Amino acid sequence: QVQVAESGGGLVQPGGSLRLSCAASGSFVSLGTVGWYRQAPGNQREFLAARASGGGQNYADSVKGRFSISRDDAQNTVYLEMTSLKPEDTGVYYCNAAVRLRSGRPYVNYWGQGTQVTVSS
Repeated sequence: QVQVAESGGGLVQPGGSLRLSCAASGSFVSLGTVGWYRQAPGNQREFLAARASGGGQNYADSVKGRFSISRDDAQNTVYLEMTSLKPEDTGVYYCNAAVRLRSGRPYVNYWGQGTQVTVSS
């Protein structure tokens, strides 16, 4: 069984910063690419950033230069550092983690339950 849990959301003023965490736990042999997504009310879930196990990373244009993704493989945790937050960054932030359950098997993707981020004065 694999669990993916996000944390760190909350209420922040425009221009502020917040750091989200995504922790993967359970029975698996390796953690692959982990991505962050956001879903605003009435909108579809959108991609924000991803970081591969080899270090490669990419960002959506909407967050490039403001958000930074990093990972601590010893803790199976991926972070999303968010700065210069805007009201339009409000939404539920989800983490998607690719894990290899057994050696030689393909990666399987798991979603967390999400954490709410509200940017408002």
